[in-house]
Amino acid sequence: MKSNLLMIHTEHQANIFALGFAILLLLFSTIARAAVFVSNFDPVTPPTLSIPPSWQIIRLETHVPATTYRQRHWDGVNAIEANADASMALLGRLVDVDLHETPMLCWLWRTDSVVKSANMTKRQGDDYAARVYLAFSLPKEALTLADKAALTIARGFFGSHVPDGAINYVWDNMHPIGTRMPNAYTSRAQMVVLRTGNVESGKWVAERVNVLDDLHRTFGSTGGKLKLLAIASDSDNTKEKARAGFADIAFVRADEACPNTGTQN
Repeated sequence: MKSNLLMIHTEHQANIFALGFAILLLLFSTIARAAVFVSNFDPVTPPTLSIPPSWQIIRLETHVPATTYRQRHWDGVNAIEANADASMALLGRLVDVDLHETPMLCWLWRTDSVVKSANMTKRQGDDYAARVYLAFSLPKEALTLADKAALTIARGFFGSHVPDGAINYVWDNMHPIGTRMPNAYTSRAQMVVLRTGNVESGKWVAERVNVLDDLHRTFGSTGGKLKLLAIASDSDNTKEKARAGFADIAFVRADEACPNTGTQN
């Protein structure tokens, strides 16, 4: 009898252990799946002009020289290097992210120097040493008749890739961190200053932003769908040169730490 009771007790403990282990595995797999990685940059040495899979150069105006992009291993980080020389082009990719599940966007970036004569309040100064660009489709109720008309005109000039709305996180030359204003060319794009000046130039800096909150703040809706993420260094308006780096781009939950970039900001 004692032997049978001991066997039952041992089996019961084993079942509890197995159940607990299964729960831990489930929790771990859920956590592991939470982060949505956008970057897939290879550890390339020496640097190469090859574009990573799923990414493509997007030229908004064909008569403007294109910023060049290359993969490289840069101060211990697998990254994309952007070089602008009186040029502008985005390096972008399509994304499929549930912003209600993973609203936080994390990344690393760096600049050599700001675009000295830039001025984000004017078209001729609309240049940035580094920017992260997000393009959204918005629900119909978030667009006024004036918005729809403006989008129709813009798409007639620049093509179907013009989004319903866009948010640009930028490294500016002079405006205070936290500055928010419409783009000098279109009110459908919001500029958000995350870094300014040259104090942190020449080193990797980590960012963490709540895209869902910014979407609501900018367009009055959280029903938008993120369609495209792009990175850029541009100097076509000021005719200057600029160099920037981008790495470790990922979306995570609000309560989740950024992968490899800490939880700054």
